[in-house]
Amino acid sequence: MGLTFPNPVGLAAGLDKNGEYIDALAALGFGFIEIGTVTPRPQPGNPAPRLFRLPRASALINRLGFNNRGVDYLVANVRRSSWQGVLGINIGKNFDTPVERAADDYLACLRKVYGHASYVTINISSPNTKGLRSLQEAAQLGALLAALAAERDVLASAHDKRVPLALKIAPDLDTGQVAAVADLVREYRFDAVIATNTTVDRDAVSGLAHAEEAGGLSGAPLTTKSTAVVAQLARELGSAVPVIAVGGIMSGADAAAKIAAGAALVQLYTGLVYAGPHLVDECIEALCGGSAQPVAASGSGRLESAPQRHTP
Repeated sequence: MGLTFPNPVGLAAGLDKNGEYIDALAALGFGFIEIGTVTPRPQPGNPAPRLFRLPRASALINRLGFNNRGVDYLVANVRRSSWQGVLGINIGKNFDTPVERAADDYLACLRKVYGHASYVTINISSPNTKGLRSLQEAAQLGALLAALAAERDVLASAHDKRVPLALKIAPDLDTGQVAAVADLVREYRFDAVIATNTTVDRDAVSGLAHAEEAGGLSGAPLTTKSTAVVAQLARELGSAVPVIAVGGIMSGADAAAKIAAGAALVQLYTGLVYAGPHLVDECIEALCGGSAQPVAASGSGRLESAPQRHTP
């Protein structure tokens, strides 16, 4: 991605949707932080209740629906923050924007956040915005990535810097769909793939309280499914594009398994709910032996030492 990370353990998008807690979250020791998902206009998200714990499974189900205060509010918060580390900004579409007009929303957000992000993530994989996951179909995905890649070239010239683009995908794609995603990512020169978002599969939590609630399932039941997607992407992409692994990392051993599957970096969210902030240090210890030496993202899945830390 052309970035240098103090360590390979990041915060996944969704915890700080509006970029309101960047400095506080950075104090937990993350090597990078991803904020959002943010949409062009503010929106309240889906009606409550919309977040459920399944403690016996160390899992969550959410159907938040991209609740956020809009891209202008997020950018203002980024400007106010003092942290100078690697900051990803995750962008999406408003719930009432027709899927056939989705590119307009992604382009609007990209233009607003470009000058403030270390990298930008295109979220097409939340199950909680109607029709969003249809953007993962090859024809629609190709058109979207083409539009974003072209706009990134324009913005790179205007800002005199090339900001990496990452694509976040679902764990529920079959092997053919994952292969198609990998082909398109290479074709349109995207810089990373984030695998994965939450799952709609309920087999692993069948019979538990709240298991049938609509929304995306995260936490321990997602670990195996997400790692399988990471492994396939690593095989498909080789050294061309790094994979950022997220989904069911509940321990340092889980983080190490993602790296072993071919990921270059990892991200946490639901694991923090169940394990607490010490999970960050546990994962860093598992991957780096406790070292704070910066690492560079590599498509090989290896953690490579780098000469200096990137600041946006």
